[in-house]
Amino acid sequence: MASFRLTELKLSWTALLVLAHFTYLLLGATIFQLLEREAESNNRNHFQLEKLNFLANYTCLDGPALEKFVEVILDAWESGVNPSGNSTNPSNWDFSSSFFFAGTVVTTIGYGNLSPSTLSGQVFCVFYALCGIPLNVAFLKQMGKCLTTHLSRVERGMVGVVPHKRAVEALAVSSFFITGSLLFLVIPPLLFSYVEGWSFSEGFYFAFITLSTIGFGDYVVGKDPGKEYISLYRSLAGIWIIFALAWLALVLNMGSRVMENMIGLTQPGFRKQKEDDNVSSSRLDDLAKI
Repeated sequence: MASFRLTELKLSWTALLVLAHFTYLLLGATIFQLLEREAESNNRNHFQLEKLNFLANYTCLDGPALEKFVEVILDAWESGVNPSGNSTNPSNWDFSSSFFFAGTVVTTIGYGNLSPSTLSGQVFCVFYALCGIPLNVAFLKQMGKCLTTHLSRVERGMVGVVPHKRAVEALAVSSFFITGSLLFLVIPPLLFSYVEGWSFSEGFYFAFITLSTIGFGDYVVGKDPGKEYISLYRSLAGIWIIFALAWLALVLNMGSRVMENMIGLTQPGFRKQKEDDNVSSSRLDDLAKI
């Protein structure tokens, strides 16, 4: 009877989680549609108006010729070539840019603004990602363990100052979160805003979209042909991504544990289910070691 109730609780919790997940997606789709659809329509109309004005000013061109030229520009952009400027624009495949691209591959960010165009490059990218993604996961996991160990040492050092264990944990986690936020989510956007000519909100948007591995590609560092960047600029950005991902992964892991604890307080059966899942997971790890 108890096992039946536990199974029923698991099914009800799964159904609730599925419902919440898809409700969240539907809510996001609705809000994004309301916020962006009108702006898209205005941009489309503005672009069509600009094409008509261009044809009116340059009567030697006709509509089909202009559309052909637009296709050439789009093909160049999709190939990673910036159509503005001239052939002296910085290469997308110098060492610094290639290092940055390698980082976006193994972290699965994939901005989409640059990709291999040769068959050999595409084949190598597939095998490089197959080996690099697990290596990156292992690296982030180990970095998370190191950060957790450091956080535990900070907590032990603060016990003598603050006798209450809960207060020490809260203070240590808050200090860890604030310090990491400054190092990875405040100072870098300020630097990117200064170098790229963005506003701080645009720099912060780029940082969050990058570190969450969403990677839209609408904002990418080191891509303005009108600016002269230092040679290691994009490589340093790639290093920032790697270490910031380790910090953010630990923060998200802490957040998920807080949510699980909150749910466990209101749903006692959920805590029992989580304990059973942890036991099963540790058994699988033991079998894997054998």
